[in-house]
Amino acid sequence: MNAFNPSIDARPGGLPTTIPEYLEHLRRSLAGADPALVQDALYDAEEYLRSELAENPGKSEADVIVAVAGSYGAPDEVADIYRDTEVKVQTALRPPAPKPRRSWMGHFFGVIAEPRTYGALFYMLLSLAIGIFYFTWVVTGLSLSAGLAVLIIGVPFVILYFGSIRVLSLVEGRIVEAMLGERMPRRPLYSSRGQPLLKRIGELFTDPRIWATQLYFLFMLPLGVAYFTIAVTCLAVSLSLIAAPVGLMLGLGSDLVVDNWYLAVDGEPWMWPFVMLAGVLLLFVTLHVARGVGYLHALLAKHMLVKTAQYD
Repeated sequence: MNAFNPSIDARPGGLPTTIPEYLEHLRRSLAGADPALVQDALYDAEEYLRSELAENPGKSEADVIVAVAGSYGAPDEVADIYRDTEVKVQTALRPPAPKPRRSWMGHFFGVIAEPRTYGALFYMLLSLAIGIFYFTWVVTGLSLSAGLAVLIIGVPFVILYFGSIRVLSLVEGRIVEAMLGERMPRRPLYSSRGQPLLKRIGELFTDPRIWATQLYFLFMLPLGVAYFTIAVTCLAVSLSLIAAPVGLMLGLGSDLVVDNWYLAVDGEPWMWPFVMLAGVLLLFVTLHVARGVGYLHALLAKHMLVKTAQYD
């Protein structure tokens, strides 16, 4: 008896007889895999099976599944292929591992050689613009949806707006994966396209990930302001501390302002090395903060944008 679905093994060949059963079997076969990988696999499988069904209108879903089992594979076989391919792809895309560092100085200063550091820092700088766009899109979309709900034109507008949330969720996932290194879906959520149109529209509004995505987009504005402010402030202060002694040595006298305290380094050459050292240390602290922010934000994006509840 099959541990995933007892009814599957009761049929000849142990193959599902409907596309939803095939997808359910595939989902369970991928139990424990990355949720983003599961979402991609389910979307690809449904697209392939439904395209085969459309090209063979005289065949039932069971006949199509049997016919493609030899080429596309049974659910267990497809799951194994996706797991193996994911390992190969992630190995190829993963940046070279840094040399192991045992000392605390190596860990502290080694952050400058890690590519993800700069991706996270750039994401912090970009997050303000992204946050403003997402926040504006959601607030405008929800406001117009509520205002147009009493009109006939409001129905297609609401459907288009909720559909756009899925598209933007996929776009944000690609940004997060490229800059922060977290595996995100490369395909949209699969849907039960065999269901009646009204039921599919209803599922669009009741999908918890749609609402979680909108909440994430609203969060992005305050998070973007915080990320941008931290990154710009820390970079400006650290680079100013580093550049000030250089400017003074070149004869460009000026006062350096840090937190409203004036460091009169002009005329005090003995302070220049300490000021520059403080700037270098603050710069490395900024890079570590960027790495930490990138790691935590990637977890937040993974939790709110990927349909994790479906794959538990």
